[in-house]
Amino acid sequence: MAKSHKTNDLSRSSDVPRRFRKPTQGFNHTRMQVMVPMRDGIKLFTIVMIPHDVDGRMPIIFTRTPYSAAKRATRVESPDIAMALPPADEALVRDGYIRVYQDVRGRFGSKGQYVMTMPTRGPFNSGTIDQVTDAADTIDWLLANVPGNNGRVGITGVSYDGFLTLMALLDPHPALKAAVPINSMVDCWLGDDFYRHGAFRTVMLEYVYRQTASNNASQGIPWGYHDFYTAVLEAGSIGELGRRYGADKLPAWNRLLEHAAYDEYWQDQALQELLAKAPRKVPVLTVHSLFDQEDLYGPMLSHAAMARRDRTGTRTHLAIGPWCHGQSTGDGSELGSMRWGADTSLQFRQGLLQPFWDLHLKGVEPATPLPAVLAFETGANAWRTYDAWPPKQQHKPAPDAGRLYLQPDGGLSFAAPSAGGTCSTEYVSDPAKPVPYRVRPIVPSFGGSGSTWRRWLVDDQRPFADRTDVLVFVSAPLRDPLTLAGAVMATLFASTTGTDADWVVKLIDLYPDEVPAQPELGGYQLMISADILRGRYRESFTTARPIPADEVLPYRIPMPHVNHTFLAGHRLLVQIQSSWFPLCDRNPQTFVDNIAWAHPEDFIPATQRIHHAPGAASFIELPVITAAAAARKPRRR
Repeated sequence: MAKSHKTNDLSRSSDVPRRFRKPTQGFNHTRMQVMVPMRDGIKLFTIVMIPHDVDGRMPIIFTRTPYSAAKRATRVESPDIAMALPPADEALVRDGYIRVYQDVRGRFGSKGQYVMTMPTRGPFNSGTIDQVTDAADTIDWLLANVPGNNGRVGITGVSYDGFLTLMALLDPHPALKAAVPINSMVDCWLGDDFYRHGAFRTVMLEYVYRQTASNNASQGIPWGYHDFYTAVLEAGSIGELGRRYGADKLPAWNRLLEHAAYDEYWQDQALQELLAKAPRKVPVLTVHSLFDQEDLYGPMLSHAAMARRDRTGTRTHLAIGPWCHGQSTGDGSELGSMRWGADTSLQFRQGLLQPFWDLHLKGVEPATPLPAVLAFETGANAWRTYDAWPPKQQHKPAPDAGRLYLQPDGGLSFAAPSAGGTCSTEYVSDPAKPVPYRVRPIVPSFGGSGSTWRRWLVDDQRPFADRTDVLVFVSAPLRDPLTLAGAVMATLFASTTGTDADWVVKLIDLYPDEVPAQPELGGYQLMISADILRGRYRESFTTARPIPADEVLPYRIPMPHVNHTFLAGHRLLVQIQSSWFPLCDRNPQTFVDNIAWAHPEDFIPATQRIHHAPGAASFIELPVITAAAAARKPRRR
C-alpha cells in the first residue's frame, strides 16, 4: 500500500526539498560533475560521462571549451547517455568511450579569470599557467579519478575548442595519444576569425561581446537594426561601432583594434609557428571545411606545420569536407543550394574518424590503412585519397602553367594578354556605397533571428556581378573538366587614385544556363575561393605603408585552398572589388594610422584600375591537378 502523506499547515513550508536527487537506477551511464584543481589552485568545471556495461577499460575523449560544458553534456534529460551528449558523440559512447567536457577558466562553471585566446607563457603571459598546462593538469586528474579508464586520452574540439586541442599538443601529456582539431582557429590575423590579411572582420564584434561582456554568454548586442549592413555603415568606423554598444569597455575588443598589423602580439600566438617547434609525438587528424565561414586558413596552416615534423609520415592525417564551420559533426548532405549526394559528414565519421580513435586509443587496427589525406572533391562530388596535401601530382610543366589571366575584354584565359590591347580595366570604389558580401538585409551573424550565416560562402554571387564597382572576367565554356586541388593565389597589378585600398578577389564556378537535375542552379555562381588584402600591407604584414597614388603595383592575395572540379560546360569566373561589407570593415581609401578610428572625411571615392599589359598582367594561380591524379578512383561511399 502506498504511503499516505498528511497535509498540514503550509504557511511555514516549502515545496522545494533541501536536497533532491533524481533516481538514476535506469541510467546506462554515470555522470560525474566535478571541479578539477589546476596547479595554481584554480578549479575548472568538468563533466565526465561514463558508459555502463562495457567490457574492459575505456579510453577518454576530452573537449575543453569556452561555450559551456554543461550545455554540451546535457542536451536532453535522458537515462540514455547518447541522448544527453551531442549527436556526433553517439558512436563513441556506444562503442565504449568515456566522454569529458570542461569549461576553460573564467567561463561558465569554472573559476579563475578568462582571457580570450590566452597566449602561452612568454612575452604576453608572464604567469605560470596557460591552456597547455590546464590541459595537462586535467588529464592527470582524469587518469587518477575516473573509474574504468585505460590510461589513454584523446582530445578534440571545433573552432575555439580546436584551438585548445592544438594547444594541448605544444607540451603533450604522456597519456595524450590522439588529437582531432576541427576547423581550428590558428592564426587570427592572417586569416582566422579576427582579421583577413589586414582587413578587420566586423562580424566578430558580436563574438567578442558574447565572449567577454559576461562569463556565461548572457550579453548580446542590442542592435536596433534588422540589417547589419545599415548598423555598421551608419556608425562609420568600427571603433565608433564598438563604442556605440559599449565594446570600448571590453579589454579584448580594444586589444583587437590596437593590434591592427601583424605585430609581435599576433606572431606570438601564431599556432602554426608554435607547432613547428613542439614535440611531434601525438597522432593528429586535422579536419578542414571547404566552406568554413570562420576559420578557412587555420587547419591548413597547422596541418602543414605538423606534417613537416612527421618523419614517419604516420602521425599526420587531414580530412577536407564540403562543410561549413563545424558541419562535420552534424548532417553533411547539403549546404545551402549545394547537394552532395550523401551525408558526407557521416561518411567521414564512420570511414576515418572512428577508425582513427580506435587505432590510437584502443589499439584496433583498421581494415585498410588510414589515408594521409581524405578530401571531398566538389563538382565531381566524390571522396579522393592522397598521400599528401596539396597532392604531389600537380601539373606545372611550364613557368606559367595554371596562370589564369584577366583579359582586357573581360575574358579569362590561360594565355597572357597580348601587347597592344587595353592596358587596364577600371571601376570607382565608393566607401559610402560598399559592396555587400551577401544580399541584404544582412541579419546579424551569431544572434540574429533567421540568420543564415553558416551557409553564406555558397551564396549565389550573381547579384554582385551587376554592380558597376565589381569587375567580372569570364572564361569560355570548358570542353573538358578542370580539377583544382590546393591553394589559390591572385596577383593583381593594380593602381588607385587613393592612398590606401582593399582588393577582393573571388574565384567562381559559373554553372550552365540550365541544370536539368536542379533547375534553380541554372546560371548559378558558386564561389570556390575568395579573399581580401588590405593594400597598406602589400610589402609587409607587419608595417602599414601608404600606396603611391596612380602607381601600378603588384598585390599578392593568398586565397583559401580548394578541391573542386569545374565540369565540362561550366565556366570560370573572377570578380574583383574593393569592399566586402560588412564582413570586413571599410577601407577609407585615404591612408590613416589606424583605420578602426578613421574620421568621416577620410572616406573618399577612388578609381581602381586592374592592369593587363605585358609585364604587368593580372592573373590567378590555380593548383591544376594532373589528369592522372584527377582520374584516380573515388573512395567508395
